[in-house]
Amino acid sequence: MPEDKDEVLENLKRAIFEYDKALATRSAKLSLERDFDPLVTLQVMTEAIRQVGEAFGRGDLWLPDLVGASEAMQAAVPILEEEIKRRGVERESLGIVVAGTVFGDIHSIGKTMVITLLTAAGFKVVDLGVNITAKTFIEAIKENNANLLVMSALMTTTCVEQEKVIDALKEEGIREKVKVMVGGAAVTEEFKDSIGADGYDPTAPGAVKLALRLVGK
Repeated sequence: MPEDKDEVLENLKRAIFEYDKALATRSAKLSLERDFDPLVTLQVMTEAIRQVGEAFGRGDLWLPDLVGASEAMQAAVPILEEEIKRRGVERESLGIVVAGTVFGDIHSIGKTMVITLLTAAGFKVVDLGVNITAKTFIEAIKENNANLLVMSALMTTTCVEQEKVIDALKEEGIREKVKVMVGGAAVTEEFKDSIGADGYDPTAPGAVKLALRLVGK
């Protein structure tokens, strides 16, 4: 087990680059045991995942690499975020994102990659998970005062749920307060336009750039 701070943080980076969820979890917990600043520790991880995302965007890495790195980071982030919350520390954020896979759909890989890169870019992301109803999306947006909604749907049969959520936003009178991004294997630019969403991109790195544009960054 590493003894000094540099080794712990280096192992966190290595866990991202080598897609090692167990190492990421152990190192995150050890950083808290050693009373490291969780914001600094999280920044080390976000910089590592940002490098992976950039390499993927250049074509130097492949989809399984991005998936593996995302899963490693997601294994450790909740540990650090819980400590940040316990300390009452506020992280600077580009915006607050509510994300989830729509009702009837349990696919999570694409969503996980997008929210990992959004976190690395500086967004605060509330991941609702999969099979999420319109009601749950609305409640989370209100509770977190989110300004960006990211919805995923892999199947053509569940894409329609994205439109239901947008309709629910309108019914609640908050459609103008939140930008809506949609994605997933079955989603297209034309579909995005037909349901009145604000943005769509077929790739995780592209989705981050889109999010930045939508919030004016």
